[in-house]
Amino acid sequence: MSSLTLLCLPYSGASAMVYSRWRRKLPAWLNIRPVELPGRGARLGETLHTDMQVLARQLAQEQRLAANQPYALLGHSLGALLAFELAHELQALGCPAPVALFACGTAAPTRREDYDGGNWREPKSDATLIDELRTLQGTPEEVLANQELMSLTLPVLRADFLLCGRYQYRQRSPLRCPLHVLGGEDDRASEEQLLAWRQESLGDFALEIFPGGHFFIHEHEDRVLGVLAASLEPLRLTA
Repeated sequence: MSSLTLLCLPYSGASAMVYSRWRRKLPAWLNIRPVELPGRGARLGETLHTDMQVLARQLAQEQRLAANQPYALLGHSLGALLAFELAHELQALGCPAPVALFACGTAAPTRREDYDGGNWREPKSDATLIDELRTLQGTPEEVLANQELMSLTLPVLRADFLLCGRYQYRQRSPLRCPLHVLGGEDDRASEEQLLAWRQESLGDFALEIFPGGHFFIHEHEDRVLGVLAASLEPLRLTA
């Protein structure tokens, strides 16, 4: 049975282990490989990044062996931008292209200005970051009120928001893999901003809108995983 590795990039403030439970829910042929970023989880002692290009280049060096076997990329929010940049950096190292890229929960790379209005280019206060977490509705109030947990989370979140806020789009040859975009119908990214991802690949393009807000990938996890498995199964047989 042909196997396929899915490299999963986390959203702002999160460890890549938010994807670990997917291993129990997806077929055995799909190897879920959460990509941990410096400064969190098992890499807690490492320096946080605020430059997307520098981080993508580092991750490409770290994942180049995994990318020499059939692989796909997935990211949510910050992770979607990072997965896109990682695809380009892996190809710059001579690795094969991914068999697919899944970009979830954020506007296309060319639409960042009208997505966040440049609001996250400078570091924000703890209070502003907590208000943003509350708006995104992905963090329980008891967690937001826990000062010890917040003291660990907010520096990561601040750096991750800078990664997005200071992101600069670079014109390059489009990718050649299928590009699947997933969005939440009540999320901040508009359908137009999601559709703009289409220009980033010459491969097939698909947009699927799920019920829910920014964290639809958790709210409707089974449906999201069904889309992943159905999209990747035919590709693993031809990779």
